[in-house]
Amino acid sequence: MPATQAGSTVLVTGANGFVAMWVVRKLLEEGYHVRGTIRSASKGDYMRKVFEDLGDKLELVVVPDIEKEGAFDEAVKGVDAVVHMASPYHFGAVDPAELIDPAIRGTLSILQSALKYGTNIRRIVITTSTAAMVRPTNTPIVFTEDDWNDASIQEVKEKSRDAPGYIKYFASKTLAERAAFDFVEKNKESIGWDLVTIAPPYIFGPMINELSSPSSANASLAEWYQAILESAKSPEELKTSGNAWADVRDIALAHVRAIQQPEAEGRITVSADSFNWHDWVDVVHSLNPSPYPPNSYVQSDPSYDPKTAVRLLNFDTTKARRVLGIDKYISMEQSARDMLEDFRSRGW
Repeated sequence: MPATQAGSTVLVTGANGFVAMWVVRKLLEEGYHVRGTIRSASKGDYMRKVFEDLGDKLELVVVPDIEKEGAFDEAVKGVDAVVHMASPYHFGAVDPAELIDPAIRGTLSILQSALKYGTNIRRIVITTSTAAMVRPTNTPIVFTEDDWNDASIQEVKEKSRDAPGYIKYFASKTLAERAAFDFVEKNKESIGWDLVTIAPPYIFGPMINELSSPSSANASLAEWYQAILESAKSPEELKTSGNAWADVRDIALAHVRAIQQPEAEGRITVSADSFNWHDWVDVVHSLNPSPYPPNSYVQSDPSYDPKTAVRLLNFDTTKARRVLGIDKYISMEQSARDMLEDFRSRGW
C-alpha cells in the first residue's frame, strides 16, 4: 500500500498510555493530524496540556469500552491509518479472561470498525509483544518473526487460574495477534488496508504520560524501578534473569515508520538488545554525574562479568532494519539516565 504521508489523519487508540503518548508526540512533530481515543474525558486534559505547543492537530474522542461492538465505528471514519495500542498489560490477573477477553475483543473491535467504516484507511498497525513469540528455554535462543508462543496458550488451558500471571499475559498477546491475522485472512477480499504488528520486548525510558507513583507505571517500568531502586530482586536473579529491551522512543518511532513505509507488512520485531538485570545495575552505577546518589541503587556484585554472562533470549531485528530503517537504538546509558531524571522530577 502507499505510504501514509504527513498531513494525513492517524487514529491512535489508548492514546494516553506510556508508549502511545510518545507515538502521538512523534506523529504531531512530523505533521500528522492525530485522533486519539481515551476512556474518559478527564484523561484528555493532561494530554492537551502536554501537546499544547504542537498546534491544533490533536483531537481526542472518548471510547469508554473498547470491547463493545461498534466501539470504534465513529472513531475510524475519515482516518488514513490506525495505530491500535489499547490493550491490558499487567501480571495480576486471577482469571485468564481478565486479560485475554479485552485483548482479543479490543483488537477485533477496531478491525471490524475499520472494515465497515474505515473507507480511507490504508494501514493498520497493532502493538503486540515479543511475549507472543517466546517459549521456555534453558539455552540461549534468538527468536524471529516466525516464532509463536503457543506454550503459554497451552499452559493457560491446563492450569487456568493457577497459571502464573505473566503466562496469562503472554497468552493474551499471542491470541490477540493471531486473531488479528486470522481476521485479515478471512476478510482479505473486502479490506483495503495492510496489517502490521510491532513486537517490542521490555520497554523502558522516560514517561510523558500522567502517573502518580512508580507502581502505577507500565509493568516494564515498574519492574525496572523496583529492581534498581528498591532491591526487589535477589542477587542471583539480578545476575541470571532478564529479557530483551528497547527505549520507548525507539518503539514509538517504529510505529510511525510502520505507517510510512509502503513495504511494511506482517509482524516486525523491534528490540535494542538482550539484558540480565545486573547489566542495568552496572549502567546506573557508571553514570557520572548520577541523577540519584549512587547508594540509592541496588548494590553491584563484583563477581558478575557481563562479558561471560549468559543471556537466554534475544530477537532477530533484521526486518525492522530493512523495512523500517531502524538500525541504531538509544543506548542503555541514555535510557537509564533519562528514566532516572524523570523519576526524580516526579518526586519518586
